[in-house]
Amino acid sequence: MNLHLIAAIQGVVEGLTEFLPVSSTGHLILSAHLLGFSGEKADTFEVFIQLGAILAVAILYRSRILDMLRRWRDLPWSSSRLTLWHVGLAMVPAVVMGLLFHKKIKLYLFSPATVLVGLVVGGVYLILAERYQPPVRAATVDDLTWRQAVGVGLFQCLALWPGFSRAGATIAGGLLLGIAHEPAAEFSFLLAVPMMVAASGKDLWSSRHLLSADDAAIFGIGFAVSFVVAWLAVVSFMRFLGRTKLTPFAWYRFALAAAFGVYMLGAAGTAAPPVSLGGPTAGGAGVEQTAPAATSTPASQALPNPTATGSAPDGISAPAAEAPPP
Repeated sequence: MNLHLIAAIQGVVEGLTEFLPVSSTGHLILSAHLLGFSGEKADTFEVFIQLGAILAVAILYRSRILDMLRRWRDLPWSSSRLTLWHVGLAMVPAVVMGLLFHKKIKLYLFSPATVLVGLVVGGVYLILAERYQPPVRAATVDDLTWRQAVGVGLFQCLALWPGFSRAGATIAGGLLLGIAHEPAAEFSFLLAVPMMVAASGKDLWSSRHLLSADDAAIFGIGFAVSFVVAWLAVVSFMRFLGRTKLTPFAWYRFALAAAFGVYMLGAAGTAAPPVSLGGPTAGGAGVEQTAPAATSTPASQALPNPTATGSAPDGISAPAAEAPPP
């Protein structure tokens, strides 16, 4: 498959799933597995296109963000409105946990199998949050207390397991803390901006030696598609939350896990591995990740793929053209 088409597909996957409670990292890992899209530079691409989704939310909520920046001195325990400190307090738990365990998370948890576990467990979590939601104490995002913000931040740590979903962890966690559906989602989006910028920036800086001008077209396509699709997804999701609950997303997660599990069992031992100019890596990328890409096989040990359609920049691979279908 042409790498420009793969870039567009991954952009759609990222934009559609980043802010929904279905796990963008899980979807990117699964779609990359299906597309045979691997290598250090492919992982860097998946980190980069998150910035398109981040930009969409930053523009959609620009008035709220600018207002919080203007009132940066306001303290969360004395202000009657949402402040930067609410967001900062919510960031702390996941940042600390990510810094402590990011190497082990990236080494052991970034695989299709662990994503399937995260999809199922995260789906159960969404159902339980809807079932045991206490009386609403925060009907708007300005009603959030600093304790609720810290609580949402603690729930966000669940998303360090790929497939669990950062959006799902924070929105459902907000419900369990007495926050209504729409303000829980809005706070999740606002919290995502600094979290994703920090995580993506860290990974991109660590991978800067892999980038070159030859990558501009592929990275640009993924970024642009992710931006447009994320914009539409966020607007649609907020309208959807006004009419229903998170339960449909839980059933979607179960169905996806079952379908991909069956695919993996059927494809085991039949699909040819992708050839990567930059070497295989331990997994994909996502907001839920907090670490740079795992160490990969040296480029000198990898073989070129003369049969792949399209021109593949170093470090990105397309699926082998002669691989039998699953």
